[in-house]
Amino acid sequence: MSKLIKVITATAAGFVAGVLMAPKSGKETRADLKRKAEETKQTAELKAEQARAAAKAASVSVKSGAKKVEKEAAGMAKSAKESATVMRDEAGRLGQEAKVRAERVAADAKETAKAVEGDVRRAAQSKTDSK
Repeated sequence: MSKLIKVITATAAGFVAGVLMAPKSGKETRADLKRKAEETKQTAELKAEQARAAAKAASVSVKSGAKKVEKEAAGMAKSAKESATVMRDEAGRLGQEAKVRAERVAADAKETAKAVEGDVRRAAQSKTDSK
């Protein structure tokens, strides 16, 4: 924006210098200065309006982008929550399955221990009987 102001100022200064150096009457010079001042004012107003429009468009774009990001983040949060729920449920199911299997292994171990104990008793009895 400061570049635009510098260009407008330099243009106006050049015009004023040219008008003051030109061989015209005071009335003509004042009319030329007034006309050029009006043109400069209109140019500045046009540029200001363009800047406002660009700022408004940028604002709309940023708001739209923010809404999209918000929706995406909400979707990701929902998905993460659903995934966590599924994982929790699966962990619970696997924990129950592990408990059931551990109980089976323990029961099988008890049965095997009883069978070995019986085999040991029979072997000891048969050894005693054979003497």
